[in-house]
Formats: sequence, C-alpha cells, structure tokens
Amino acid sequence: MTANRIIELVERDGVDLSRRRFLSVSAAVGGGLLIGFTTGPANNAAAAAAAGKSASQTFTPNAFIRIGSDGQVVLTMPYVEMGQGTYTSIPMLIAEELEVDLKQVRLEHAPPNEKLYGNPLLGGLQATGNSNAVRASWQPLRQAGATARTMLVAAAAKRWNVDPASCRAQSGQVLHAPTRKKLKYGELAADAARMPVPEKVALKEPKDFKLIGTPAKRLDTPAKVNGSAVYGIDARPPGVKFATLAQSPVFGGRVKSVNDAAAKSVKGVRQIVRLDDAVAVVADHMGAAKKGLAALVIEWDDGPHAKLETQQIVDELEQATLKPGAVAQNIGNVDKALASASTKVEATYQVPFLAHATMEPMNCTVHVRKDGCEVWVGNQALPRAQATAAKTAGLPLDKVVVHNHLIGGGFGRRLEWDGVTRAVQIAMQVEGPVKVVWTREEDIQHDMYRPMSFDRLSAGLDAKGMPVAWNHRFAGSSVMARWAPPFFKDGLDPDTTEGAIDLVYAFPNFHVEYLQVEPPGIPTAFWRSVGPSHNVFVTESFIDELAAAAKQDPVAYRRALLDKTPRAKGVLDLAAEKAGWGKPLPVGVGRGVSVQFAFASYMAQVAEVEVAKDGAVRVRRVVCAVDCGIAVNPDTIRAQIQSAVIFGISAALHGEVTLKSGRVEQSNFHDYTVLRMNEAPAIEVYIVNSTEPPGGMGEAGTSAITPAVTNAIYAATGTRVRKLPVADQAKRV
Repeated sequence: MTANRIIELVERDGVDLSRRRFLSVSAAVGGGLLIGFTTGPANNAAAAAAAGKSASQTFTPNAFIRIGSDGQVVLTMPYVEMGQGTYTSIPMLIAEELEVDLKQVRLEHAPPNEKLYGNPLLGGLQATGNSNAVRASWQPLRQAGATARTMLVAAAAKRWNVDPASCRAQSGQVLHAPTRKKLKYGELAADAARMPVPEKVALKEPKDFKLIGTPAKRLDTPAKVNGSAVYGIDARPPGVKFATLAQSPVFGGRVKSVNDAAAKSVKGVRQIVRLDDAVAVVADHMGAAKKGLAALVIEWDDGPHAKLETQQIVDELEQATLKPGAVAQNIGNVDKALASASTKVEATYQVPFLAHATMEPMNCTVHVRKDGCEVWVGNQALPRAQATAAKTAGLPLDKVVVHNHLIGGGFGRRLEWDGVTRAVQIAMQVEGPVKVVWTREEDIQHDMYRPMSFDRLSAGLDAKGMPVAWNHRFAGSSVMARWAPPFFKDGLDPDTTEGAIDLVYAFPNFHVEYLQVEPPGIPTAFWRSVGPSHNVFVTESFIDELAAAAKQDPVAYRRALLDKTPRAKGVLDLAAEKAGWGKPLPVGVGRGVSVQFAFASYMAQVAEVEVAKDGAVRVRRVVCAVDCGIAVNPDTIRAQIQSAVIFGISAALHGEVTLKSGRVEQSNFHDYTVLRMNEAPAIEVYIVNSTEPPGGMGEAGTSAITPAVTNAIYAATGTRVRKLPVADQAKRV
C-alpha cells in the first residue's frame, strides 16, 4: 500500500479514523511500526501519518517514532537544532522510555505543518524558541516511547503465547526471562503495528532513569566535526547560482537609480536583479557576486526615516514613562506604602537595540517554477517560511516545499521570515535555483533588533532597610504584538513582562506598568532571552541598589526576601558558596550577584569582575547555580549556560546598535564587538538535583549574567551602571 493510499484513507475517514485502522494501514507500508503523537493541539495519529508519508518520505512530527525491520528508531520533530543540543536531549526522552541506546535513534528534520504539530507552549505555533523544546516534549515524547515499548512487548508476548507481564524490554529487544527467549525490535515491528494502542501507559519514575540525567554525547557532533553536517548555507541544489544583495541603508527607503555596467563586466556575474528597495547580483559563485555588488553604483531614496537618530527614540521612550501604562501586576498599595516609607530610592535604566550577529549570516536558497517553489533554509518557524514563500511567489501553500537545515546561530533572528521573502523575490527573476547570502555588513545593518527600553523605578524602605514598596514602569517595543498578535492583550504580553513581574522576592506592595512604544524606522524582534534580557538587568540592578541604600550585603539582603521561594534561595546559596562570596579580593575587583526565575528555571550567578583604572572591564570568573528541574542532559545544560554567559557578557560590555541619519552605524565585528577567546572568563556551572519537570535553559544564562556583571562593577568601583552597554562607565575613582 502506498503513502498516497494512506492519505486517501485519512481524508475519507477524517479525524475519526480509528487507532486500529491506522495501525493496520501503517503496518502495510513497509512492515514497520509507526507511532504517531503530537505535542500540539491536534492529536490524531492517522492525520500525522498522512502528513508524514509525503512523496519525499519525510515524516511530519510533533513527533513520530518509526521503527523499521532494521530496528532503527527514526524521530522526526518540529524543533530545530541551532547549537542548543535539542537533537540530543529530545531523543533521550524517547530512548529512555523505549529502552534503546541513544545512538539507535536517527533524526529527520520536520516539514511545516502547524495545524498538526504546533508547540503547545507557544499557543500551537510550530516554532523553536522561548527555551521550551524540552519542556514541551517532556510528557508526550516519553509517552510515545512508552507506548511503543508496550506494544512491542505485547507483540512478543503474543508470539510466545506468554503473559506480557513476564516480558521486559531492554537494549532494543524484548526478553522473556523464564524461557530466555528474546526478539529484537526490528523483528517485532510489523507485529507490534497490529497490536491495540494502549490508552494509558506507565512512565518511569525519575529514580528508574538510566539515560535521562546522565551526560550524553551530542548526536550532531561527529557530523559537525567532519564537515558532513548541512546548514542552510550549505544547500546546493543542482545548477544553483549565488547572489548577494544591497538593501536600502535606511529602513523604508527605496532604490532611485542603478548603474550596473561595471557590475555586469565582472567575470562570473550573470544577472542584476532590481527590487523596489534592494539590488542583487547573481553570479556563478559568491566571490563574483560580491565583486559585482561592489561595482554597482546605486542611488537611494532614503524615505521618511532619513533623519532618524538614536536619541530621538530614547527621548520618546523616556517621555512615555512619565504617563501611566498597562498594569502588568499589582500587589497591595504602592502609593500608600511609598508615602510612609523611611527611605525612598529612585532610578532610571536604559538598554539599547541589539543585533543577533549569528555566525551563519542570513541565507536562503530558492527555486521558483511556474507550478511550484522549493526553499532550502535554516529557520526557527518553518510554517512562517513556507507561508511567506507562497505569498511572495503567488502560489498555493501546498505548492511550496521547504527543506529545513541545521542553523549556525538563531537567537531569535531565524524566527523571522524576511530573509525568505527577499530570497523568493530575487529567485522569481532568476532561471533555476539561486542561493542568496547576506554579507556580514548587510546582516548587521538590516537585522531585526532586540528592543530598546527605558525604565523608571522607585522603592520604599522601612526603618530596617527592607523594601515595603516597589514601583516599576517601562516603555519599549512589543515583539509579540507583531509576531503573535493573540498573545498581546490589554496592552501586555508575557514575553515583554517576563522578569519584571512575578519576581522571586516577597514584596508587600508591588506595581509594574508597561507602555508599548514602537520605534519608527527600525524593526524589532526576539533576541536571546528577549524580555528577561532587559527586565532581569533592571530588577536585579535595582534590588542591588536597595541593598546598598540599606547598607546591607547584597546576598544577605536577597536571602531575607526569599523565604517563600526556597528553590531561588537554594541556587543563591549554592552560587554564593561556590564563588567564595565575602572572601577578600584585590583592589579593583568586585563580585556581583543576580537571582532570577525565568523560562521556568531558577538561576543565580556570581560574576567576578576586574576594572582597570582606565575603565577597561574584564570578567574573570562566573559561577552559576541552576535549578532547572530534571536535568535531561547535564552536559547540554552546562554548554548552554556557558554559551549564554558569553553571549550576555558581549552584550553587556559592548552590544549596541545606534542610528545616524536613519542608518545603522555598526557593520561588522570590528564595531559590533563580541567577546574574544582570550577575554572569556572561567565559567563554573552547578546543577541542583531535582525531580521537578524540566525548565528552559537555552536563554536563561543570558539574562542572568548582565546584572551580575554590572553589580560587580559597582562593588569594584562604586559606580552604578544603569545604561548599557558598560563602555567607559566603569572608571575607578
């Protein structure tokens, strides 16, 4: 029976296609066991099988276990791998319950299918972000593995005519201890596919885990080391041409005129493509395309934002915070408590626009035909990529095929689809496939940036220096309002306010307001840890200011406010102990601390920072304690925290995107600086043993490190950093 026949049966029977009928159908295709399950709103296994059994034989997740007669377990899932270890941690969930070795699990990229495979923690959107791939998969993937195991055991028991309770699964086979019989999964796959699907299966208790919680080697490492791993930028369909482009240097600008005579004379240049707001050079190879681009003479119409300056946006945000905003959280009566406070502390904070600056620049390969479009890309939200390709090319959605690939750095940039739109626009004028690669300069100057924000805070302290009131009002862009409008309600969204509300501290009177202010002439987007990357810097800096005003130790001050959040107190105590908090340091060296609950994980960091007399800042050591629930793969957790810390330090010390005459001033790593190898601190990570469900990890370290660093600068110099980046604010007195 063919895959098309399965699709016909699904379409005929609809969502009521029975489990038994689905299994009998799928068993007839290749004699294997196919377990379908979804982590999204749709849960029909047959529909999943239909989507998966496409002409390309790619199975659509969220997600599928496929076991063939060779015994190999194939997992196809909607989450993408961009260095965070997803393609190891998630297979561990299946392997644990299925009782197979991790190396026995093979992965396939998932095609777009948002209706079936939406992420439940992202409102049903098929996307990788918000540090929730493992969180979203924790129950359903384990259940899928346990279901497959139960059916395999049942198939073996039936063949041997014994009680299934007398059999057990182990190392990819089913054993019957009394008779010493055993059968490999591959030998049982066809029979298991005919067994009834159990309505409920028992999942392992944490004490029985063999794989989860152990340091597992990354499944994608060998291919990345030997060069066989395929990223979006590596896609090379037959006959592909290469293109690079220049887009209007001012957002909203247009092409006025182009002189392409010199560009056309460059050897290897095949075509010049002119769009309303961009010009692309198509060539035989990237070198020729870049030379052709440099030879173009383009005159731009800068449009309405030609005179935009950074300070204009800052001023608008600052003025906005003078007016009331949407109330994000309110506890007690802040105004009354402030009026009677013994001491009042006030401060304003400001964070800049930030670029993503991924190691793999934006790229997309597209082949537009009259009857269809094919796209090769690395993207965090594949249905968005498919939809924009279809809309741009004027094709039905089902005529667009998208191949997803490994991503060389996402950080939220590849949750966007503008790169795909641009590539399709170019490809529509090119015969055959064309790979569009942005230069580093184009990438940084036409990014979609982490929002700039301005914050106004005040707090009241009692006679003992403890907070009786906390008031926080901030203004900035809401990415969620654009990217997922249903999440933006009553002037608020959960991403923008995370880290500003539901703090770990016990405040009797607490009030937070947010004002959505969208900047003109510069697009904003998700950036690693997004809302918390701004909010945790502000809140953890301000709590440090309160400790200083009360003349109390920053760690002791925080501990006194954490009685109702023992997990937060636990990570604070652990980080402080391991960092040697309170021990003497040389002149010009300070320790700073931060505590947060973000992405469903508790984290504390202590940064040890050295400040030279001229203000040069060096982060010498970072100690991180994290309680992220069950640590699926401790090695991945440590690696993600190390990565996030480096990313966050780069932003804290150097990260800033500024505008002059409507143009982004930064262009490459010489003026958009990232931490160099010799500048990287020693990073220690301590993971708290826990039986709670897993929390998020990919972004948490980025939001925690910035206030730890700036608080350490204060400890070393007495200078409070309220505006990022640190730059020359840290000079010792």
